[in-house]
Amino acid sequence: MKKIGIGIVTSVPCVNLTDLIALIEADTSIRHLAVSREEEGVGICAGAYLGGMKPALLMQNSGLGNSINALASLDLLYGIPLLIIVSHRGVEGEEVSAQVPMGLLTEPLLRSMGIPAIKPGPGEAEQAIVGGWSRSIGERKPVAILLDNAFWRSQ
Repeated sequence: MKKIGIGIVTSVPCVNLTDLIALIEADTSIRHLAVSREEEGVGICAGAYLGGMKPALLMQNSGLGNSINALASLDLLYGIPLLIIVSHRGVEGEEVSAQVPMGLLTEPLLRSMGIPAIKPGPGEAEQAIVGGWSRSIGERKPVAILLDNAFWRSQ
């Protein structure tokens, strides 16, 4: 994220994102705002982009359901780019059964909204983030980077 100049990151807590959030908080070139709901993060990121910053939102995929209206009626409607880094729970190797329904719905929901999803493998995260932001700017819409259980186990 630092490589592409992300200046502000909003996040909703997730066990998989804990180390990444700690790295962001330690980096004085990136402002981090913890939010209580994903749609709050969407709104803050939209305002930051309109104010000249490059934003990113970190969340677990269960929060996608919470953010659909904000993504559709704000970012998609007004062509606001947003890099969304998603801890994609509920897929292969998931140990918590409550995560499975949203895990199965994540990609279809993103497709139905016209939001591209990039699923990097181990060692491909930097390339995915750089390419995802470029695509988000070029298409003037959010782009989601889906980091599944296999990705987190490889770290």
